Amino acid sequence: MGLSLRRNSLQRISIVAAAVLLAVSLLPGAYAQTTKKQGAKTKRATAAAVHDCGNGIALRLTSSTPAQGGLLELTVTSAAPIGEIKGDWAGHPLPLWAAGEHAHYALLGIDLERAPGKYELSISGQSAAGDPATCTVPVDVKLGHFAVESLKVAPGFVELSPEDRARADTEGERVHAIFAGVTPERLWAGNFRMPLYGNRTGHNFGKRRVLNGKQESPHTGLDIPAPAGTPIHAAQRGRVALAQNLFFSGNTVILDHGLGVYTFYGHMKSIAVAEGDEVNAGTILGLVGMTGRATGPHLHWSLLVNGARVNPLGILRLGLR
Repeated sequence: MGLSLRRNSLQRISIVAAAVLLAVSLLPGAYAQTTKKQGAKTKRATAAAVHDCGNGIALRLTSSTPAQGGLLELTVTSAAPIGEIKGDWAGHPLPLWAAGEHAHYALLGIDLERAPGKYELSISGQSAAGDPATCTVPVDVKLGHFAVESLKVAPGFVELSPEDRARADTEGERVHAIFAGVTPERLWAGNFRMPLYGNRTGHNFGKRRVLNGKQESPHTGLDIPAPAGTPIHAAQRGRVALAQNLFFSGNTVILDHGLGVYTFYGHMKSIAVAEGDEVNAGTILGLVGMTGRATGPHLHWSLLVNGARVNPLGILRLGLR
């Protein structure tokens, strides 16, 4: 999916441009296998980073050199309990959850278009005695490695009629509003899983496309090809925030997993849940199809973490508590 998540920031892209990217997510070549070189980059592991903040407080990140589109887990441990703990990532609130009195966790998403460079991650709280407990560490974001594809396509794929544009804009605004919300409690329980059983990977995350000579928005999810009618399962427990037909992504479901974590499932043949439903990991959400702007049956699966568009495969590798 290529919908923008933030306005007036490096992470915000126009709703229409993002929607156009989704419209061509399955033009010829979209199912091409990832090259061995790209696969190696995707799977490349980096060493964890541990920071001693003093006063018995330590921060641990699952990678010391995250790249665009990556996902990190933050662990905050303390010798004494910390109350009213808050997080901040590059100037934006970072929700944390507790695991006992001496450990807190958070998911830190690196948007696929965040500019490379050094950013600050900070946590703050107070001890039982009321003393401040703070820590700030640098995070060095590296350039991601994404394929670039130039395509000549029918004008209808890049130029919408006034009616279609109005519909896409309205739907895009609604989706943006959903992603901008943060449910304060964690709804998921345990590890995330692939939404199609038997599939362990997907293609095209972050691919940059040039359509008819015009640079378009990057592809913000995974394309997972599968036969029409294949069941699509919830990647983890959550609440159905959207279940409707959208102009570009067709029959679509968005799950809110709490703490700013959302998964997106597009191009379904049919939808088996309704907005407001509480679902468990593995619940059938619908069936694989090719509704919306798609040229073959597949699932478009996206992951958003506090507004950051990240590779969904990243959350599968974390041993979430």
